[in-house]
Amino acid sequence: MTAFVGVRDMTRWIAHRGAPAIMSGLAEYIADDFRRWQSFDKRERVASHTPFGVIELMPISDPDSYAFKYVNGHPFNPVRGFQTVTAFGMLADVHNGYPVFVSEMTVLTALRTAATSAAVARVLARQDSRTMALIGAGSQSEFQAIAFREVLGIETLRIWDTDPLAIEKCVRNLSPLGFRVEVATSAADAARGADIITTCTADKANAIVLRDEDVVAGVHLNAIGGDCPGKTELDPSILDRASVFVEFEPQTRIEGELQSTPEGFPVTEMWEVFTGRRPGRTDADQITLFDSVGFAIEDFSALRFLRDEVTGTDLVTDIDLVAEPENPKDLFGFSMTPAPAA
Repeated sequence: MTAFVGVRDMTRWIAHRGAPAIMSGLAEYIADDFRRWQSFDKRERVASHTPFGVIELMPISDPDSYAFKYVNGHPFNPVRGFQTVTAFGMLADVHNGYPVFVSEMTVLTALRTAATSAAVARVLARQDSRTMALIGAGSQSEFQAIAFREVLGIETLRIWDTDPLAIEKCVRNLSPLGFRVEVATSAADAARGADIITTCTADKANAIVLRDEDVVAGVHLNAIGGDCPGKTELDPSILDRASVFVEFEPQTRIEGELQSTPEGFPVTEMWEVFTGRRPGRTDADQITLFDSVGFAIEDFSALRFLRDEVTGTDLVTDIDLVAEPENPKDLFGFSMTPAPAA
């Protein structure tokens, strides 16, 4: 049998543990796995692009476990009544290839994305950061706000989106949680006075959501919306002024803000910062940029964390996913024998 966590049990887990505690714990697992970077077999995600969006597989393994995530990105889905992103994932035992843990990952990806941003910001943002601009008030915005408060102590949010209904939704969800929420009049207005700027927009275009003149010394940029070819958010001039940090350079050069830079543009992979091999922030005036596209190691961490949290509880259901004939060489005989009635 294979352990399974579905949507209902995922939301029960969040209700019981609380999103802040979950994202704080996830941030630790993610940082720990980045420190084990050299032990992973890594590759860029496998993407299938259509005029409607993208469907991707994100595989990764270490010496004991293999993981993959199936995820889509369809920016026009909300107007048709569907979510922009949906996902599920699996952990398998490398030693025999059997799947051992399967989970919904639409919600889990939202948690892990925000936890990753916060884990990175802990080593790249100024320690006195208290105000964050949220440029893009879609599905990820509330998770980012909660993770940054839990890990860095963010108190004030300056929100902007081209969609007034998205802003209204974000304010409605975050105001009761104790944040000081300010609605900005533009992306530039949101960035004004912010210590951290998070850009998270869904439009699949080479856009300039944030201009170079909107970024001042000492800011940390958490750029998470540019995550596929032909989709960027930042004025390319910002990258020339910033110290740029990425998850997995080969993937980010295809999908991230690095699309706008020449070959050889200098970046630092985050595993080097987490292990102390290279510095993160070096002074208060430095502009740091996390060009995040989402990498499979974060899904590996999220699945590990969830499995460790829910094993032995009623949040797990066993599913009959793998055929296991008594004689491993007689699959035909097994398949011709009717299963006993439940």
